[in-house]
Amino acid sequence: MQSNICNIHSTNIDNKNKKSEIIVGANQVSEYINYLKNKKIAVVANHTSVIFKKDNTFTHIVDSLISLNINISKIFTPEHGYKGENYNGENVSDDIDPNTGLEIISLHGKDRAYGIISDSDLIDIDLMIFDIQDVGTRFYTHISTLHYVMEACAKNNIQLMVFDRPNPNGSYVDGPVLEISNKSFVGMHSVPIVYGMTIGEYALMINGEGWLSNNIQCKLKVIKNLNYRHDYNYSLLIKPSPNLPNDKSIYLYPSLCLFEGTNISVGRGTSNQFQVYGSPYLDKNKYLYTFIPKPNQGSKYPPHNNEKCYGADLRDSLIERKLNLSYIIDAYKNTENKNEFFNNYFIKLSGTEDLKNQIINNVDEDIIRKSWKNKIDEFKLIREKYLIYQ
Repeated sequence: MQSNICNIHSTNIDNKNKKSEIIVGANQVSEYINYLKNKKIAVVANHTSVIFKKDNTFTHIVDSLISLNINISKIFTPEHGYKGENYNGENVSDDIDPNTGLEIISLHGKDRAYGIISDSDLIDIDLMIFDIQDVGTRFYTHISTLHYVMEACAKNNIQLMVFDRPNPNGSYVDGPVLEISNKSFVGMHSVPIVYGMTIGEYALMINGEGWLSNNIQCKLKVIKNLNYRHDYNYSLLIKPSPNLPNDKSIYLYPSLCLFEGTNISVGRGTSNQFQVYGSPYLDKNKYLYTFIPKPNQGSKYPPHNNEKCYGADLRDSLIERKLNLSYIIDAYKNTENKNEFFNNYFIKLSGTEDLKNQIINNVDEDIIRKSWKNKIDEFKLIREKYLIYQ
């Protein structure tokens, strides 16, 4: 399965002119192989669930484990599907893996909405593996899927093994902390938009903070990354989903995804997703960059389909490791009809009603950011307990 290659790719880190190779959890075969022998295994995976080779090629984890005589019984897959090709929010159907003949059970379909696994799905399963590349933002739904997988494993007394992978947005913590009254599949926990943890660390936090139903605990083992620190840059070899095609889109995603709760397009239906934004309603004299969204693999029904959108091109912008509110603040100030700018999805994405009200009331970005500080500081104290890496 060698599709969805990023435009920019490297599995090396570069920090203070020192380079060393990051080795992801899946590549630590000697650390987990003995746990898997003589067990019936289920795997939660997608197209990013691979073992890397030195020449930047890779083998899917399911194929690798089967070649090592590990008994893989079934595959579960999250939003965007096993091949990572389904557009955002699309129901993914159950399928059969043509390479192995294994059943692929969708955790983002009409029968198992929002990642919930039934007890019947886990009959005779001894151990579950979770191996999916995350991008470190609260509304990227793989951490919500992780929550429900942990809950299902805990209820059925099944051990969960998380193959950890670096977080490309793991070097900072930023954004409003979700108020639990706004809980949804795009935000299940009281964490900031950018939480600065790998998916393995996040699993430890879900367990440790008692976030599973009725405080149940999942038997959890994390297979760690080697040579990784949170302040290292990490460039993905495989694009994690259809609308995050390269590093720039992944870095801009925490800031630009807030536009999904407005009438502004983030470039779905173009080849520059999450690197541009615009709409037919922005000031045409101020916003000189234009694009016309059309259906493509990443978006079957893109916002403003076949309409000329006026906006900004951020492909050559300098990326700061922070949540940048200037894009959405400027867009709100320069839209034709402010009453139609926000939709109901915005509060779910931001996790709070405050941000919408602050933008409407023309509150300065620095003051908005200061309003997050106390809750971010409280979260950092929680986060510190579960960090595996510096």
